[in-house]
Amino acid sequence: MEPLRKALRLPRVNLFIADDTGLGKTIEAGLIVRELLLRKKASSIVVAAPPSVIEQWKAELEERFGLTFEILDRRYVAGVRREQGFGVNPWRTHSRFLVSHNLLIDPAYADPLREWLGDLLPGSVLILDEAHHAAPASGSRYGIETKLTRAVRDLGARFEHRLFLSATPHNGHSNSFSTLLELLDPARFTRGVKIRGKQQLEDVMVRRLKEDIRTVQGGGFPRREVLAAHIDGLPDDAPELQLSRLLDEYRSLREARYADASNRSRTTAGLLAVGLQQRLLSSIEAFARSLEVHQRTIAKQAEWHAEGQAGAALSEAVAIDEAELFTASAGSDEEDHDETAADTDERAVIEALSAVDAPSAEENELLDRMEQVANEHRHEPDAKVRALLQWIRENQCSGLPEYGKAPAGRTPPVWTNTRVLIFTESREGTKRYLQQVLEQAIAGTDRAEQRIATITGLTSGQARAEVQRRRRARRGGDRGGLLPEALAARLARQAAPRCLPRPSRARPRGEDGHPPRQGARRGRRSGIRHVREPHRGRIRQQHRGGRPHA
Repeated sequence: MEPLRKALRLPRVNLFIADDTGLGKTIEAGLIVRELLLRKKASSIVVAAPPSVIEQWKAELEERFGLTFEILDRRYVAGVRREQGFGVNPWRTHSRFLVSHNLLIDPAYADPLREWLGDLLPGSVLILDEAHHAAPASGSRYGIETKLTRAVRDLGARFEHRLFLSATPHNGHSNSFSTLLELLDPARFTRGVKIRGKQQLEDVMVRRLKEDIRTVQGGGFPRREVLAAHIDGLPDDAPELQLSRLLDEYRSLREARYADASNRSRTTAGLLAVGLQQRLLSSIEAFARSLEVHQRTIAKQAEWHAEGQAGAALSEAVAIDEAELFTASAGSDEEDHDETAADTDERAVIEALSAVDAPSAEENELLDRMEQVANEHRHEPDAKVRALLQWIRENQCSGLPEYGKAPAGRTPPVWTNTRVLIFTESREGTKRYLQQVLEQAIAGTDRAEQRIATITGLTSGQARAEVQRRRRARRGGDRGGLLPEALAARLARQAAPRCLPRPSRARPRGEDGHPPRQGARRGRRSGIRHVREPHRGRIRQQHRGGRPHA
């Protein structure tokens, strides 16, 4: 209740809820919003969140607080225009909306929002989930503002109340943190001015860790033990080590070539190397996909320079601006609503970084060698996946055979009741690669087709709840949930409209067994009733007193 107490003490609710993960920031925000609605201080609410948690926000606010929110996306806008006309502002069709971070930087959605808000909309509330995404990533004096930073600065100032939510409010750079606080409350904070002491944050921030709650309550939250899995003893010809050495040589050659170049050029060259290193740490499959795009872009650049079309290359400024997505942390699954669109955006970023220059002959040779090694091993389990399979063999399925071999014996290996959650970067290559390798590894075991379930940003609320139910199911009761086909059929039945048979209206019967004749039925005009004369086949109007009406 601490966030609610602080919010009610503020004349305008500009509050940063920075509680640890799992402490209920969504519930705390819902309590504040509900209280503001009851006190007539709020009438319009916009929740901006990553695409992967939009459905979760909608379900939580509706089930726990009875607040109905509309998800404003392409489908909703198309429906509004189809029903009410193209000129209707979709933001004016409802008072409570959920919107993705990605749409705040899209003029097609942001411009109508500005028109709806005006300079300041009284009673409006902005809830920004995962607010640290709006903070500049640079540690310079003012920081390099991203598109989301600029969008929140412009749109946030038009809301009367602002709630920022994040479990990681500080990225290690004080100037970036002060910029984030300025977005929350520009009257109290200024970017570039360092925050000194907790006293400055006392009125506008709530920060509690699980350890603090555990100390007060004496339990309730299990302690998290982080155990590092050290993978040693790899041979020198292991693909991970080969690619790491080749990539390091490639990075060194690029740094030497850009030694006398401008700072912007050196930054662009460094961002590409860092991005490729991130892909290699994710998986060989992800690295191979990014390397393919990098080499295709280099080939196009060579053709453009040969034809004298240097202007076709992207500028360094554009490359650095696009690189924000390439090197950004994945956070909480920041994929777009469409995985194909997200994959296209990733390729566009790699092209932007690769289109600045043409590599030397030595660099091209290293690229060819990396491509050869990556293509040879991109579909095989790497050392990390093999260690994961060994963990599954020790804790979940003792009879799991070696990768590529069939189970021994006629009885398929059985599984224990142990569940495991695997988190991976929201990179299309790694997700798909890991799922395919695991499906091949457990093939032939007991109910192997039911063992793997995935949750992504595209997973609907019903499917997400079903996956969670299966994960929590105990062995004595529901033993493993549904097959994918049965799960799809159940969700289809739940989503389909139910057509109930129309109840029959049996007409009452008289003593002779025939339905009685229709009596008088009331007309719309007060004091007049319509009387049917069956033998004459006509209707005459009569006053209640019995006097005919002309």
